[in-house]
Amino acid sequence: MANNTQDRSAPIVGVLALQGDFAHHEEALAACGLRTRQLRTAGQLGDVDALVLPGGESTTMLKLLEVEKLWDPLGEALQSGIPIMATCAGLILLSQHVESPSQKSYGVLPLTVVRNGYGRQYHSGTFDLASDVLPKGTTGTFIRAPRITALHGEVEVLARRSGDPVLVRRGQVLAACFHPELTIGHPVTAMFAQMIRARPAAIDYVGASQ
Repeated sequence: MANNTQDRSAPIVGVLALQGDFAHHEEALAACGLRTRQLRTAGQLGDVDALVLPGGESTTMLKLLEVEKLWDPLGEALQSGIPIMATCAGLILLSQHVESPSQKSYGVLPLTVVRNGYGRQYHSGTFDLASDVLPKGTTGTFIRAPRITALHGEVEVLARRSGDPVLVRRGQVLAACFHPELTIGHPVTAMFAQMIRARPAAIDYVGASQ
């Protein structure tokens, strides 16, 4: 359910809730003082101030986006200029090129990603992040994580794991190969909350079908 315990004037973050770890994102965003709304239909996109595409299984998400007739409305929202955070499978959905195997994506980020690029479940774990913008000692939890293998345009790399870019930003889009939402108070979630609050309140996305 959407979080109703926060300040009613707080921004509303729409969290795609078709599949995956959307509930953890809601908890992490609530800890930052933001309201959330689970998104399962186009009509629920109407007045959100920001979007989160969570981790999960990207191929399952693709199927459900089509079933719920949400592919095009979500695509419009992604192009509207509102702040967006994508983690793991969410990053795959936003990437320009997806490999192993290739699949449909929105192409918002000029990246090539390899699904499960760091290995299967038993390769998952928590790893140190090298970053000039995150506090020293910040870690990321990688679970069957995608691997960014190429940057094709103007993308700011904010953190790396063993040299690989794992946290990137392009304009209002913040994307991570790992799961910051699994740690309440993670600096990446705090960064996203700051992006939302820094955005002019007058610009609203109202393009969803009702």
